[in-house]
Amino acid sequence: GFDISETYIDYARERTNDSRATFAVADGQAFTCADATYDVAVAGLCLSAMPDQPRAVAEMMRVVKPGGIVGAYVWDFGGKMQMLTHFWETVEALDPGSQDSDIDPQFAICKPEPLAELFRSAGLHDVEVRAIDAPTVFKDFDDYWNPFLTGKAPAQQHTASLSTERRELLRDRLRSTLPVSRNGSILLIARAWAVKARVPHA
Repeated sequence: GFDISETYIDYARERTNDSRATFAVADGQAFTCADATYDVAVAGLCLSAMPDQPRAVAEMMRVVKPGGIVGAYVWDFGGKMQMLTHFWETVEALDPGSQDSDIDPQFAICKPEPLAELFRSAGLHDVEVRAIDAPTVFKDFDDYWNPFLTGKAPAQQHTASLSTERRELLRDRLRSTLPVSRNGSILLIARAWAVKARVPHA
């Protein structure tokens, strides 16, 4: 397992007892390992955050043996990532036009065809993309709302930029529009797009 964060790597090492697993700090756009080292390489929920996505895919392809598998999965930020969809739809309802309509280029791959094209353009074969839908259950509204109050992601930055009055208005509007069950829990769907492809033989 590779990650650019030493903290994340330490966390993985501390909680993994399988002797077959190893972890190292590394940039996914520039691995230090030799060519054709692995059977499979997968980028999990990180490819959209990499500045040079073609380079990252090329690096995974480089370190995988001919005939091996290269894959990735990314959040469907513009679709069924319902935790965020509800948030941004409510922001737009309260402040029409407040959201930039331009898609951040880094997140353009978070759709099936751009994701597939990224892998095809790297020279990979047998490219397949499919959706992975996972239930995300929040025990109550506070469980949903509190993650928006701290952090550096766009939604969290937006919440932090609001006055106390506007933040409370956003909170109350969300509370009234989210699908809350009888026991107070909130069930939403988190969708990721997964892609896999095969490294061609020389």
